[in-house]
Amino acid sequence: MTDFLFYLFAALAVAGALGMLLNVRNTVAGALSLVGTMVSLGAIYVLLDAYLIGVLQILVYAGAIVVVFLFVVMLLNLRQDDFGADRLRWTKRLAVAFGVLVCVELLLVVPRALGPAAEIPADFGGYRMVGAALFTDWVLAFEVTSLLLLAAMVGAVILAKRSID
Repeated sequence: MTDFLFYLFAALAVAGALGMLLNVRNTVAGALSLVGTMVSLGAIYVLLDAYLIGVLQILVYAGAIVVVFLFVVMLLNLRQDDFGADRLRWTKRLAVAFGVLVCVELLLVVPRALGPAAEIPADFGGYRMVGAALFTDWVLAFEVTSLLLLAAMVGAVILAKRSID
């Protein structure tokens, strides 16, 4: 049953990612597809017994960051298309060709590059391990990311305010 759920959520994550990529004209639908992808990834973490990481994935990414994306997209209210249909068609074909090339290369390189699987620690995904790593080794990256998100949101509000006046 666990294998079935893993493959189900993996397929949902891939479908959401493809939905995000293929919704070029409708940014809100693309962002909602991203929410589906993040929730599916959180469910996969829960299946791997990393409950905290799964909940953080859903709360932080699907609940906060993507909502900020949606807020900025709706605030900017971008209605006009700068790209013609012909340009989008070639861009999609190039992206599919590049994606197939990367997948083939990964299938050829990854099995040789990976060694034997490492043993997972007993407290993998626990709050103590995540908290210790976040506030010792990754505290600078955590703070810089929060400042970048704040600057992006303030910039979006300023850009939207200029277009209203």
